Amino acid sequence: MRDDFEAWVHARSRALARAAYLLVGDVHLAEDLVQETLGRVAQRWERVARQGTPDAYAHRVMNNLAVDGWRRRVRRPREVAETAHESADSAPASGTTEALALRDALMRLTVKQRAVLVLRFYEDYTEVQTAGLMGCSVSTVKSQTRHALQRLRELAPDVLAEFDDRREVAQP
Repeated sequence: MRDDFEAWVHARSRALARAAYLLVGDVHLAEDLVQETLGRVAQRWERVARQGTPDAYAHRVMNNLAVDGWRRRVRRPREVAETAHESADSAPASGTTEALALRDALMRLTVKQRAVLVLRFYEDYTEVQTAGLMGCSVSTVKSQTRHALQRLRELAPDVLAEFDDRREVAQP
């Protein structure tokens, strides 16, 4: 079983790290989030592996931890300001202006809205799967997605307009 867990971690850790970064917007917080997630998955590995749902379980744990972390930071406003400042300093050097604008816009969404967007559009889960991972109804996923995309269009209109144009070209 340990070899299976290690192989899964090796195969999925990069994707989990990218998803965590999209959720929290800070490289260091994302690393901590992934480590905490992997620790919790390891504790339940036998059951999760037997059910064949390690990715789904990991995403659910990660989303719950991100929400819990956000709640803790809200209770301590000074930390939020420090974290926001650190996030701006830890932006990837190779990132484009559009990617940074999108990241900044994502960070202005609620954690739940970011989680919905990451699961639906980055991880490519269906609405039903996303609802199951987040522990909410499909209608909540739909409304959170709608509100998040509307807010992103307000915060980063140029970035999303370019994305929408590419999607239209790709569709027959």
